[in-house]
Amino acid sequence: METQQQKNAGLEKIKDMVDDIRIAMMTTQDEQGNLVSRPMACMQMDADGTLWFFTKKSSPKVAQVEQHDDKVNLSFADAGDSDFVSISGSAQELDDRAKIDELWSDMAKPWFPNGKDDPELTLLKVHTELAEYWDSNDSRLVRLFEMARAAVTGDTYKEGENVKVTN
Repeated sequence: METQQQKNAGLEKIKDMVDDIRIAMMTTQDEQGNLVSRPMACMQMDADGTLWFFTKKSSPKVAQVEQHDDKVNLSFADAGDSDFVSISGSAQELDDRAKIDELWSDMAKPWFPNGKDDPELTLLKVHTELAEYWDSNDSRLVRLFEMARAAVTGDTYKEGENVKVTN
């Protein structure tokens, strides 16, 4: 995955975390109003905080994005390091062959066996509107010690850094 230095300095930490995690759960709303999520590999986070994904034109998520005001949520999680990112934004299906060429890698081939010229291949572009992250900054052992300390003392567990960023 390619990440670019962010024009919005507040998104720099988000970029670093997304780059490390790479797989997001993308949540959309289905025809009955249910929230539905699926794993998606992020291909790029560009300098404007826009995240790029490959998908199929016939995928239900493309229709769901169009039917529900383009709103999506992306959740990235690395439970082992206690790093979590939530991104709310607007999504758009975009058939941009130049951008597909730029982002194409062999990692996408299992989903698109006909390659980057597959007529079903399209892009989902998600513009970040609000992002929030949780970063423990500590090892698992330190986190366990802090949980035990909080349980014994009756104090609140100190989870680490939690920041909201608007774009």
